[in-house]
Amino acid sequence: MKILVVLTYYRPHTSGLTIYAERLAKAWVKRGHQVTVLTAQFDPALPLEEVMDGVRVVRVPVALRISKGFLMPSFGRIAGRLIQEHDVVQLHLPQFDAAGVARRGRKANKPTVITYHCDLHMPPGLVPWAANQAVNVMNNLAGKYAHRFVTYTRDYAEHSPYLRRFMDKLRVIPPPVELPQVDAAEIEAFARRANPESCRPVIGMAARFATEKGVEVLLGAMPRVLEVFPDALVQFAGPYQNITGEEHYFKRLEPEIQRFEAGGHWKFVGSLSPREMAAFYPNLDVLVIPSLNSTEAFGLVQIEAMINGVPSIASNLPGVRQPVQMHGMGRVTPIGSSSALAEALIEVLSHPKDYQRDPQPIKARYDPDTIAAEYERLFAEMQAELKH
Repeated sequence: MKILVVLTYYRPHTSGLTIYAERLAKAWVKRGHQVTVLTAQFDPALPLEEVMDGVRVVRVPVALRISKGFLMPSFGRIAGRLIQEHDVVQLHLPQFDAAGVARRGRKANKPTVITYHCDLHMPPGLVPWAANQAVNVMNNLAGKYAHRFVTYTRDYAEHSPYLRRFMDKLRVIPPPVELPQVDAAEIEAFARRANPESCRPVIGMAARFATEKGVEVLLGAMPRVLEVFPDALVQFAGPYQNITGEEHYFKRLEPEIQRFEAGGHWKFVGSLSPREMAAFYPNLDVLVIPSLNSTEAFGLVQIEAMINGVPSIASNLPGVRQPVQMHGMGRVTPIGSSSALAEALIEVLSHPKDYQRDPQPIKARYDPDTIAAEYERLFAEMQAELKH
């Protein structure tokens, strides 16, 4: 099968959406499919076409950047050509160009599925507001033309103003999650680098430093946590400096972070490779997901932590609360409550055995090969329908 995957950002960009798309694309290649990713050339230094891990990546030149989106005049022409060359189309939303691709997919009678990752929340300002309205219009059109929707959980779909309009097209498929196998030496080497003082407990957060991630909620929880665990250390994994649209957010929180850094209670470990992430999780005692809004729909990092035996504390957001509720490894706390997060941290860190589970069934459920096979069954179902 020839599968066309369309999304705004792909590797080397790092986000939950790009990681999802990459894992799934690689899994399809391993299962014998031909996979092409159509995406934006968000960095002019990136080649217009290359092969990454067996996946053909086609990048469209960007004429204008609008907030976190792009204007790409040649996108439609290139998408139309690639749709004709492929058997099925998978779109990742949100993205501005989805409507045109979905329309072309339907016109060409090619099974077209939208994988919906999250609702869109743009930063304040007239231009972002206008961009948000445009994306909403285009997403609605994309939903009209698409044959199916995929989302991570029914919980999220039922609370999404967008997805609620398309429940008759919905299929729930969990996200693909995997990490490289690392040995004890790599885990220990990461510990020496990231935690040379061997502070305990270690509280992990793995995310872009972005407004919706709720970093200030964790900062507000730390004074109470330090009363009980005076040697506690936060390790923040992910990009945190010069993130487009988030510069003011970082600047606002930086003085408080620096105070914790000076006391040895906060460390930025930077953007980590997959192998480094695999060494990061076993060094944690707990992971936190203090997200604030529905731009977070699940939190893939929770499953990555759980398959390493690490519990999670997540905000009570639709979808985000599901990993803890499904697997029993952690706690769910009210959105934006530093005090509740602090007490949950103290509870989980004080009684770690209460939150331990066998990681193997969790690992198997989210294995990319398992998820790729579920998509294949969906594609086959769509193909059969379109033949009649």
